[in-house]
Amino acid sequence: MAGMIYGDSLYGSALPNANVYKDKDDLRGRSRSRSSDPESSSMLFPPVVNSTRAWLLAPPRSYKRVGKYLLILFAAIISITFLLPLSGFHPGRVGEYIYPFGSLPESRVGELRDTLAGYKYRGDECNISSLDLHMPLGVVCSDRGSMLTAMSSGGRIGRDAPYIPRGCDMQWFSTWEVCEILGRYSQVILVGDSMLRHVIGALNVLIREDLGYGGVTDWNFSEEEKRKCFCNKQFDVRDCSIQCIFSTADVIQHDPLSLMCPKMIPDWNTDLRIELIVRHPIPADERRRFKKEIDSNPLQRKAFVLGHGLWNNLEVDQAVRWLDDVLDMIEPRTGARTRLRGRSPRKNLPVLLMTPNAAGEKKPDEWLVSQGNKAMVRFEHAMAVQAAKRRVDHLGTWNMSIQATLYDGVHMDMRGNLVKAMMVLNWLNLLDA
Repeated sequence: MAGMIYGDSLYGSALPNANVYKDKDDLRGRSRSRSSDPESSSMLFPPVVNSTRAWLLAPPRSYKRVGKYLLILFAAIISITFLLPLSGFHPGRVGEYIYPFGSLPESRVGELRDTLAGYKYRGDECNISSLDLHMPLGVVCSDRGSMLTAMSSGGRIGRDAPYIPRGCDMQWFSTWEVCEILGRYSQVILVGDSMLRHVIGALNVLIREDLGYGGVTDWNFSEEEKRKCFCNKQFDVRDCSIQCIFSTADVIQHDPLSLMCPKMIPDWNTDLRIELIVRHPIPADERRRFKKEIDSNPLQRKAFVLGHGLWNNLEVDQAVRWLDDVLDMIEPRTGARTRLRGRSPRKNLPVLLMTPNAAGEKKPDEWLVSQGNKAMVRFEHAMAVQAAKRRVDHLGTWNMSIQATLYDGVHMDMRGNLVKAMMVLNWLNLLDA
């Protein structure tokens, strides 16, 4: 074996006359169909000659690979051209929007419209479309339980993309539909902190059809305030958001022509309002004010939306005590129960608990542990359990906000709050279902 170098074959050096050829069939365990002596080998593997004809008869492996890819490409073109239309996928164009989610039930085709297109101040400086916030997808949830689950557990395909509930879909209502839903109740009262203050601001944007100043008391704004609080800034700038509309009575008193619902539904007379109750224990003056604002007529339908958490640093025990205190104030004023157990023939008074949205990248560092996203998710899950024990409906907003803009790391902008407002309206719409 003297004279061998790295790479020489042991069998080729020691047994020069041995036939050690191994083709692919040998390596895969298959026997040759012909003899492996030199003469048979010359018949199976003719010498390569320098001619075009021989090259075409025995193309290199790379050309075979190219041929395979061309065949796959051809099959893909045939599938897209002829088979895809048969599968029910029909992308459609609605104005400037491409509907990307496949086929849509005929009953929902009418929802492929921008309901904000005719709103006041809609334009280049305030260009918000309802189709950028939500696009109809599949069937609408048939009851409020499935609706709340779907809205709480959905997601977005990309940052600030339209929100998609999971399992079944919510609806994006027109202004007339919003007014009709609210008009079923004598009072819709929101109770909570600044997050719910933003939600009622978005509801007022809808019932006033005003993207520029619909959520704030613009009737007493100076020119500087109008410049400072326009469009998204009515939510994003704190000095503007604290001037939100606290009740429809204020609009009727100061700017009645801006309210669209009485124009669309002549007998519309809903008291939409918010009571800011953020701390626990609840101060005595806040208790008195809240009780005073609740209509005591038991024949008048009412609904309550509650929101709490950040002011008590997401402490579940404190939040549960806050929830029970608020329910204790509601029950005697309405003459209705909020926490019925078992198979009682009486209906629970409609109450929705809305837990806080996700934390954003601008969340102050000192709150990242106690109010970061891990704490937010745990709080949402824990409060969902506590709400269920009290027969109170629950809407989680962490999923709908984790890929959305939070201008200060805590609060959502007008787009996010319009989605929250529409979620509340979907809940209200299904209370009788």
